[in-house]
Amino acid sequence: MPQCCASIKLMAQSRMAESTHFLATEAETAALAGKLAARARPGDVLLLSGPLGAGKSAFARAFIQARSGNPTLEVPSPTFTLVQSYELPDIIIWHYDLWRLTGPDALHELAWDEAQAGIMLVEWPERLGNMCPAQALAVTISPNPAGREIRLIGEQRWFLDAS
Repeated sequence: MPQCCASIKLMAQSRMAESTHFLATEAETAALAGKLAARARPGDVLLLSGPLGAGKSAFARAFIQARSGNPTLEVPSPTFTLVQSYELPDIIIWHYDLWRLTGPDALHELAWDEAQAGIMLVEWPERLGNMCPAQALAVTISPNPAGREIRLIGEQRWFLDAS
């Protein structure tokens, strides 16, 4: 879980749900991302945590492609641009990669306030500091010998049939 989100940790102990998924293939990861994309609604934030190379960008790409209905949509990692937005017919998805962010104050230059009306995917949420949204879905991705382990912590609505 992102260290910036102590409030999510406290909430997880009370009224939030949690699940862990062991996924052997990229297709299984994409399927889980697609299920979550179908549940996402305006104002939702997914915090994508994990070590370098764990699959955060792959998860975000699958989420965006599923939500757009276009499995070939080009979804580059925003490592250098810090943010990419995708205007879909029903919503704008904002994909942030905060690895190079100098601090939470720089978020204002990246349309952070505007993005909150859409769906936000945030890689490296540890860099958010006190800007971490309290009601976010925490998605922790860890490599393991059999593929990936993805741990979800969030509101119960994310978990109905999420396996």
